[in-house]
This record gives sequence, C-alpha cells and structure tokens, in this order.
Amino acid sequence: MSAERRLRVAVVGAGAIGEHRVRLCRAAPGVELAGVVDSQPDRAREVAGRYNAPVWSEADLAREPFDAAVVSVPTQAHAAVAAPLLERGAAVLVEKPIASSLEEADRLIALAARRGALLQIGHTERFNPALAALRQVCRAPRFIEAHRLSSFQERSLDIDVILDLMIHDVDVALQLVPAEVERVDAVGVSALSSRLDIANARLAFSNGAAANLTASRVSVGKVRKLRVFESDRYLSLDYVQQEVLEYSLSRAPGEKRPQIVSRALAVQRAEPLALELEAFFSCTRTGGRPAVDGSQGRRALEVSLEVARRIDEGMRRAGPAP
Repeated sequence: MSAERRLRVAVVGAGAIGEHRVRLCRAAPGVELAGVVDSQPDRAREVAGRYNAPVWSEADLAREPFDAAVVSVPTQAHAAVAAPLLERGAAVLVEKPIASSLEEADRLIALAARRGALLQIGHTERFNPALAALRQVCRAPRFIEAHRLSSFQERSLDIDVILDLMIHDVDVALQLVPAEVERVDAVGVSALSSRLDIANARLAFSNGAAANLTASRVSVGKVRKLRVFESDRYLSLDYVQQEVLEYSLSRAPGEKRPQIVSRALAVQRAEPLALELEAFFSCTRTGGRPAVDGSQGRRALEVSLEVARRIDEGMRRAGPAP
C-alpha cells in the first residue's frame, strides 16, 4: 500500500468507545473516515453528524471500498462482525476481548491468517505511556498487584467484570511475566447486574511470580493502578494520571540501614486510544505485526475465562445464598 494514499477506515459500533474511535479517526493524519456503522441508525447519524462523517448501513459495509475497520460493537458480536471484514482482506482492530469464546477467537485468528489480513486486539492499556515507561525498567517481577475500579454504568453488561475490566490487567501481567500461568484462584460477586460485578484473581506463574488482580464496576470513583514488586524495589503506576514512581533501597557509606528512595520515571503523556490507532494505521500501511495480535488477545481471553470458571466452581461448591 502506498504510504501517501489516505487510508479509508470504517468504524463499526458508535457506542461510548466507538464514538471516541470516530473522533480519533476523523483527526488522524493520512486517514479518511469512510463511514460510521451502528445497529441503531439514529445513533450512527448522531455520532457521524458530530464529526462530519458519512453514515453507512450494514449493506454499505459489505460493498463500499475501505482499507481498515475498527470494530467497537458488544463483545458477543465481535466474531460475527469482524469475520466478514477479515474475509474481505481488510485490516481489523477489534476491541478487547477478542471474542466471547476461545472458539470464536480461533476462528478470527485462522481467518486473518488465511486471508493475510491484519488483526489487532484493542488492549488499550498496552499503549498507555506510563506502562511503556515501566516496561523500560522492569526486570524480573516477582509480585504484581492491580486495582481497576469503576462506578456502575449501564453498558458492557453483556459480559462480566472480568472480560469488561480485569482482562486489561490480565493482559499486562502476561506481558510483564515471561512464564506460563500454572494456577488460577479467584472469587467474585454479582452485585448490581446478573453477571459478576466484582472479582479478585490470583495468577501463579511457572517461574514463581504471582499476580493479584482486583476489578470492580460497582465502586465509588475510578481507580486504575498497578504495582510491580521485584527483589530490590517496586514500581507504582497510575494509568489515569500516567505516572510511575520507583521505590528502591539505597545504603549510604557508613550507614547501617538502607534508606528507601523514590524517583518519578519520565512519562511522555498522550492519549492511549490515539496511540493505539496510530500503531494500527502504521501496521495497515506497512504490513507490520501489531503490538497486540490475535494470539495475544486469545491468551488474555483464555486466562480471563479460567478466572470466571474458577469463580463459578467456587460459587457452586458454596451452594445458594441463605
């Protein structure tokens, strides 16, 4: 593909995240927002009108020319929507999780490989500048602790809090620890919806490292924090503020006890969604491998589904609530 030609990009799904995708595609250099599609035509017109973009129907999506598509529909529809786009050979960015089941994920991965189409999964925290700064200095994590808390919202209720929120931290833990997950222990509660709204999981890795992950969508306020402990220091990250602090021990000459010293890592703040789309468009143009490909999306989904399974097992053993 010529680097000079503008990419024609379609956004499928005009919900809360989809609208952000529309906004960023509209502003991206070298990109033409070809069309906005939504199962609710009024919503598509509303969002498209706000950003002076064309409105497409599902029929238009099947016949109009475009180079790439961003799929921001509910998780249960990821595979059904993304498959025909990949079949056309278009580059596709699918929001996390890659799909609602491993079978659907395998179908998308195989289809992308067969058609030679780019498939990127929207694990947006991978593009958070704070995490990029942490990864530059992170050496050998022994323990990871993550908290991802949100207030209750009437969206993403087709999935539980694990696939809605915790999967972000599952994916990050899998990237930071170079080992396989050997054991998963988890507990969870359904509070305001019919699905799990609060969950805690402990991942034990084959190299002895562990990760303790907590996610809630019924909390007061918004928290997105990660702490990584190594043998001689720990790193504290705030995704929202895009800040990383390093705490380590320093022993001055003549001192019997070491002192705890801290420093702030340099972070080049930017909008993760914009960086993610920029990387997607770059790979579309060059044919490069995406930072989060289908296999990585599948791995995060596999571990997240195991968390859900462990919670379900525990609830069945406990029996009905009194």
